[in-house]
This record gives sequence, structure tokens and C-alpha cells, in this order.
Amino acid sequence: MKGSEGGCACGAVRYRLASEPLFVHCCHCLNCQRQTGSAFVINLLVEAERVEVLGLSPQVVDAPRDRGKPQRIHRCPQCQVAVYSEYSRPDVLFVRGGTLDDPRGVKPNVHIFTRSKVDWVTLPPDTPAFDRYYDEEKLWPAESLRRLAERR
Repeated sequence: MKGSEGGCACGAVRYRLASEPLFVHCCHCLNCQRQTGSAFVINLLVEAERVEVLGLSPQVVDAPRDRGKPQRIHRCPQCQVAVYSEYSRPDVLFVRGGTLDDPRGVKPNVHIFTRSKVDWVTLPPDTPAFDRYYDEEKLWPAESLRRLAERR
């Protein structure tokens, strides 16, 4: 996925990934379902400086969540498509997999918040799945943990 490009529906916001993602989530939480209007969202976790903005800069919108701080969603200022989000760490962006020009190669490393998964979605048996979140230290590849540690 290094070098992959993506953007919003109207093409005003464009980006390029300067590296492979740290990890890829498939999130089934109710917030993600509500915000995307879908059963889940695919998020590629990438360091913010490794997401190169090529077009217009996204507009940051703070969206409420069921609990905790608002989620900062970066949307196209023209078509309002959510391109990526940030949660508790603004230095790691959650790039929406569906905004990639070619999302077919994206495969989740983990399914999270499966307690609110819709019944018709069948999870692959070879991908870890968790009712809530998980322990990153146990699941992330060593290289991703090293990259993340460099940020602290």
C-alpha cells in the first residue's frame, strides 16, 4: 500500500501513503456504523506525516461519540466525504480504506468491537476478532511497534 493514493468523491482532497500502514482495523462499533452509514469501517492506521496531502486540505469536524472525547474526522470541504480520522493520538491517522483509489488489496489485521457487529456479517476465522479493543503490544508486528515507539 506504500505509494497508494486516494481521496474524496469529488477529487478535491487527495492523498498518498508514504509507507505501509502500522495496522488495519475493521471496526464494527456503533459509532463507526452511524458515521459511515454502513455495517463497519476499514481503517488503515498511518503516522500523520506519512499521509501526504496532494489536493485541498481536509476540513476537521469534531463528531460526538457514545463515550469519551469527540472523534476528529477530516472531511472534504466540498463533498464532505470523510477521508481519515484521529482519535486519542493526532499523530496517527485512521485512513478510511474505502477512500483509496484501489481498496481491493486492503485486508484487515483485526476485527474490533464485534459485540455490535451486524448479524449478517461473517468474520473470517483466520483474522483475530475482539468484542472491544485489543492489546497492541501482543498483536501488532514488531516493525509497527518500533515505528509507534519512535513517536513517543
